[in-house]
Amino acid sequence: MKLTKLFFLVFLVQLFYVIPKTSAQLFEFLYNLCGDNHSTPNAYLTNLKTTLNSMSSNTQITYGYYNFTAGQQPNKVEAMALCRADISVDDCRDCVSSSASSLLSVCPNSMKAFGYSDNCVIYYTNISLFHVLTDRPFWALRFDGRITADIPKFNSSLTTLMTSLQNKASLGNSVLKFATGNTKVTANQSLYGLVQCSPDLNRLDCVKCVQNLTLSVFTQYFITTSPLYMAKGGRVVSASCNLRYELYPFYKNVTYIATPPASNRNATTSIQGASSSKSHKIIAIVVPIVGSLVLILIIASFCIFVRRKKQIKFSGNFDKEEMDTLQSLQFSTGAIKVATENFAVENVLGKGGSATVYKGKLTDGQEIAVKRIERHAVLGEEQFKNEILTLAKLHHGNLVRLLGFCLEEDEMLLIYEFVVNKSLDAFLFDPEHRASMHWDTRLDIINGVARGLLYLHEDSQQRIIHRDLKAANVLLDADFIPKIADFGLAKLFKADQSQAVASKVVGTHGYMPPEYLIQGQVSLKSDVFSFGVLVLEIVSGQKISSFQIGEKQESLLAYAWENWQEGKAWNLVDPALSPAFSAEILRCIHIGLLCVQNNMADRPTMSSVSLMLSSNTMTLEAPLQPAFFKQNRPMLLSEPSQDNSSDQSNSRSLSVNEASVTELYPR
Repeated sequence: MKLTKLFFLVFLVQLFYVIPKTSAQLFEFLYNLCGDNHSTPNAYLTNLKTTLNSMSSNTQITYGYYNFTAGQQPNKVEAMALCRADISVDDCRDCVSSSASSLLSVCPNSMKAFGYSDNCVIYYTNISLFHVLTDRPFWALRFDGRITADIPKFNSSLTTLMTSLQNKASLGNSVLKFATGNTKVTANQSLYGLVQCSPDLNRLDCVKCVQNLTLSVFTQYFITTSPLYMAKGGRVVSASCNLRYELYPFYKNVTYIATPPASNRNATTSIQGASSSKSHKIIAIVVPIVGSLVLILIIASFCIFVRRKKQIKFSGNFDKEEMDTLQSLQFSTGAIKVATENFAVENVLGKGGSATVYKGKLTDGQEIAVKRIERHAVLGEEQFKNEILTLAKLHHGNLVRLLGFCLEEDEMLLIYEFVVNKSLDAFLFDPEHRASMHWDTRLDIINGVARGLLYLHEDSQQRIIHRDLKAANVLLDADFIPKIADFGLAKLFKADQSQAVASKVVGTHGYMPPEYLIQGQVSLKSDVFSFGVLVLEIVSGQKISSFQIGEKQESLLAYAWENWQEGKAWNLVDPALSPAFSAEILRCIHIGLLCVQNNMADRPTMSSVSLMLSSNTMTLEAPLQPAFFKQNRPMLLSEPSQDNSSDQSNSRSLSVNEASVTELYPR
């Protein structure tokens, strides 16, 4: 398909045109809206070319949404491209590549430009774009052909269909927000629709975008009064959302099909009997049957209720005081099945060795994340109970919030608040998404995690050691505020307790300190070590288990230490980070190295770490050599001399992350 055949140049970004075209004509064009012409700085143009070239050449993204950024203000470029979700990956890439090249050539002196073709939308600007509702500028296109009869009914059907589709699309995830469907206008005519939102939008912004375009375009530009008619087909396209309707099924291989709105489904007609005697006979037969069924249902419900009560108490092994405390947090299995559409595959957010996390929506509209733990998993029930008792009384902005739990019908379910941006590792260790994480965002995440750990160690009712802090267990909300999650391995200490010896070593390689790996010794400094590793990962943009410089696989801690000793600490820093923040970045490397020192006594407490992060004038001690250990090394640990934990065992084998749910899909 040639996208460069004809271009329409419009230099006022805030204006739009309604262009009548037949469907056959439409697909030949790339429509463009260019910002005001002016002298574009060379630095901006360089960043723009870099961004568009990256977008055109990227082969790792397979879900049709591209978002890239390059440079710093005032020459910063933010660009996005969004393909129709019902086209192939190859068609999507061809469209993005051609559109990126074409848009740059027809808008050579613009710092903002918007392009649209049949298969994709592309937009770049010098202001913030990601997670921002951008419904201006937009294209509105209607097709030749008019509906002249019963305009109000057609408009009502169209509005109802689009409302249904906008709601379904908004419930998508950070990879896809897309819905298609149809409804009956007359007995012989169906109306087909499509709605798609940019997946970086939250649910409410997706709905708002579609509503804005529907209200401002459909009712004003697709219906005329002289003479009265309505276009048979049309579409409206903006950077944040697009929508289309036709009188024929225009979408392709779609797996997410919206069902027709209930108000437009075929009604069932009820016909009265010919005689009242027949009605009496039917009533005489039906009433006893219905009564018997009701009685059976009451008895069955009572039995199930009693069984569930017994099962909760027996399976969870909670004491009476614990159950009284947690009574208000219990959900029924039925409610969670409805919320997750019976644990539908398309609602899976992530999987781990012993659990799967699903996205759900309660009847009141609240979005939730449901962690479904395998009942027969190793330590499954113990970690289930541990996480409930740990999180039930914790309330902090940097900790994920537990909404409730369910323990019935052989299900162990934990219900959390839904965090829209999933986990830190989905951004930090993805080459494309990492580029959009600027230093101020990374520093805010470091500070937020530090505040969350400080609360666990010092300010909560009990001292809590997380024991599995890592990027996969740090969730990010819509504003990229970090929330520490997954407390299945957490250790509860008394107020005067500082350490214990665990009978089973569980966690994730690379984040566990040497004294824990070798001796099973758990302390506040265990989390400090994990925090130090996390800080170095955030600075470098690489994972400790796969840290690599050039073609050579390295140890993150060893590489950081060697370069620090040689005065070359900047070698560790992610190239995407600006040198303008070098002082702050190097200070964080310094703090990270202090946290991963080999001797736990040399590591700072989280209160000291928080002070170091908040005060740029505080003098930091010189770090000592960090702990070095080989990754993925199996080991058998001997029994310690004493065990202050609740775990009892004659031997302890190294168990890696038995409870964590860490593998999340990318955006």
